[in-house]
Amino acid sequence: MNIHLQILSPEKRLFDGQVSKVTFPGTKGRFTVLPRHAALISSLDKGVINFSEVRNPDKPHEGVEHIQPILRGFVEVNNNEVVACVEISEE
Repeated sequence: MNIHLQILSPEKRLFDGQVSKVTFPGTKGRFTVLPRHAALISSLDKGVINFSEVRNPDKPHEGVEHIQPILRGFVEVNNNEVVACVEISEE
């Protein structure tokens, strides 16, 4: 089982795909979302979102690691759907 992750900024869609896990820089500390995670909404602080993209559904643990730096944002987790609305630096 995987997670459908979307990372959106006001300017563009940064990522939209299947991941095996994703870690966020929450304002109260880093946290990781795995499949079947409880529903939540959280604010995000400056840091990086780390996630493992699943490219082969038969081998979800052989994913491609990604890092997305952010300035701040919010994330919603519900029923293996994760949507992060973030602000990124354009530098």
